[in-house]
Amino acid sequence: MKRWLYPAISALLIAWLWLYASSKQRPPPQTQIAVDLSNVLNNQSGQGFAHAEKLRTFNFPEDHNAHPEYRIEWWYLTGNLKAENRHDYGYQITFFRTALQPNPAQRQSNWASNQIWMAHLALSDIQQQKHYQAQRISRAVLGLAGIQQQPFKIWLEDWKITSEDDGNFPWRITAKQQSFSLDLLVNPVKPVVLQGEQGLSQKSAEPGNASYYYSFTRLQTTGTITVNGSSLKVLGTSWLDREWSSSALGKDQVGWDWFSLQLDQGEELMFYRIRNKSGQSDRFTQGKWILASAQTISLTASDVELKPIEYWKAESGANYPISWRLRIPKLSQDLLIKAAINDQLMRTSIHYWEGAVRVFNAESTEQIGRGYLEMTGYH
Repeated sequence: MKRWLYPAISALLIAWLWLYASSKQRPPPQTQIAVDLSNVLNNQSGQGFAHAEKLRTFNFPEDHNAHPEYRIEWWYLTGNLKAENRHDYGYQITFFRTALQPNPAQRQSNWASNQIWMAHLALSDIQQQKHYQAQRISRAVLGLAGIQQQPFKIWLEDWKITSEDDGNFPWRITAKQQSFSLDLLVNPVKPVVLQGEQGLSQKSAEPGNASYYYSFTRLQTTGTITVNGSSLKVLGTSWLDREWSSSALGKDQVGWDWFSLQLDQGEELMFYRIRNKSGQSDRFTQGKWILASAQTISLTASDVELKPIEYWKAESGANYPISWRLRIPKLSQDLLIKAAINDQLMRTSIHYWEGAVRVFNAESTEQIGRGYLEMTGYH
């Protein structure tokens, strides 16, 4: 994953806590907070935190755990599922951890913590063309949210990712809302992929403006989902992205388009295009093609031709490309990527489009895979 929500998330959570502490009432609607923060997205400082500046050795399952010396990190799962009623569903669950300051809080209070957690949950009902979503935010106090390694658990209230030991797979995802819920078991069928240069993913030219980034690009997924009171058994494939960093967007970078595609022949593609203020692809755009054998091929901005074809307009007036042509000449790949539902906008504190897509051979129009697409920075 994956992505550069660092400044937005940190600023959002700081504002949310300040508003909560300054009023006896709940904060104003979170969408308003997101609007108010738009002018600070490129002005967040990681001073005092560790930075992703050099190659490191990844260790598992230890690196599934938190890295509190860095300002922010996430555990990001998306997937496409087939239910027993033969309907298709997409899902997303993300846990974000952010530190308000480099050092733990020293106050003698049950509410004293420098760690804040936010989680996003979504379910796309493809046949009904409905997109369900929810958000939670909490301090890491009084057992409300946090992470532990033995046994492994990430949680925000009753939304959880758990393992029977210290983080080895399989992982169980459990999350319940009034209108939908997930109870899924995910287990990798391919080894971990270290994104960027051996897991160091450089986002811009500024020193330390990078993340440590790894993915599990194909996880067998089983379990149940519940939609409006109906419980359904499901089978499918998921994708896990893990990133941690202390950096922000580069001064000329305004957004990104991120693809995680799983092809039916056992190959995967992770590719993100960073957009600069002129609307062009930033030179730090990159990705990886993962062969069925699990070998990887690194991709740069010049390796991939990406062209939006069709747009969907949000109520804000933002036009999101929901259909794309993606060509990789050196791999003889020509793909057409289409949203399974046009409106999969996450109307959370940070607005972004994140949803299930279908992948087609651009020449034959035959469907050859599924995946997820994330888009930010559209106005």
